[in-house]
Amino acid sequence: MKPLTGRVALVTGASGGLGQPIAAALAQAGAAVAIHYGHHVDGARQALAAIEAQGGQGMVVSANIQHETAVRSMVDQVVARYQRLDILVNNAGITRDGLLIQMAQDAWDEVINTNLRGAFYCAKYALRAMLRQKSGTVINVSSISGLLGNAGQANYAAAKAGLIGLTLAIAQEYAARGITANAVVPGIIDTPMSRAVTSRVVDRKLEAILLRRPGTPDEVAQAIVLLAQNPYINGTVLRVDGGIRF
Repeated sequence: MKPLTGRVALVTGASGGLGQPIAAALAQAGAAVAIHYGHHVDGARQALAAIEAQGGQGMVVSANIQHETAVRSMVDQVVARYQRLDILVNNAGITRDGLLIQMAQDAWDEVINTNLRGAFYCAKYALRAMLRQKSGTVINVSSISGLLGNAGQANYAAAKAGLIGLTLAIAQEYAARGITANAVVPGIIDTPMSRAVTSRVVDRKLEAILLRRPGTPDEVAQAIVLLAQNPYINGTVLRVDGGIRF
C-alpha cells in the first residue's frame, strides 16, 4: 500500500511552477489531490490528466484565495467530494518585485494578500475539517527569501517570513488534536519564476549554494511528501536549498 493511500490533499497554486509536481508527487504516494488554480485552468486540467493517466485520482478547484468566502467554498467542495481533508499544501504565491522606496501600495498588498492572507484563509478552513477528523497536516511553502531576505523583494520576503510564523503557531495550537504543521523553504529552484531572473544574478546566487546548482521542483515535492506522511514531524522549518551560505 502506498503511504498516503486513503488521504486527501489540497494543493494551492497547483496549475504550474512548483504546484504541479507537488500535486503529482502526492498522488504518486497514494493521495487523492484537489488541484487549485487561480487563473490558469488549462494547467490545472493538465495536472489532473497526468495524475489520472498514472492511475491516481483528483479534482480541479478554483478560488481567489485573497477572499475568505471563496476559500471556504473551495474547502467545502473538497470535503463534499471526499468526506475528509488530510493534507493542505499552501503553495500559491506571486511576486511583484521592486525596491522598497519605489514599491506601490498595490504591489505590497497583492503579494501579502495572496502569499500570506491566502494561506491564512486556507489553513483556517482546512483546519476545521481536520479538527473533525482529529488528524491532518498543514504544509506551508515558504522561501529562502523569508529566512534571509532578498533585495527588491520586501513584500515577498515579508509574506514568506510570515508563513513560517503561521506554521509555528499552527503547530503549537493543534498538536494536541493530532494535527501537525511544517514549512518547506525552497532555495533557488528551476522554475519559470526563477528563470525570469537575469543570468548574472542567478550565477551570483549559485555561488552561494554548496551543491553549486539550482534545485528541481521534484526535489521540493519529495520533501513535501516526506512531511505529509510522517506524523511525528511537527513545527519544523525544512530548508530545501542545496546548502545556501550567503
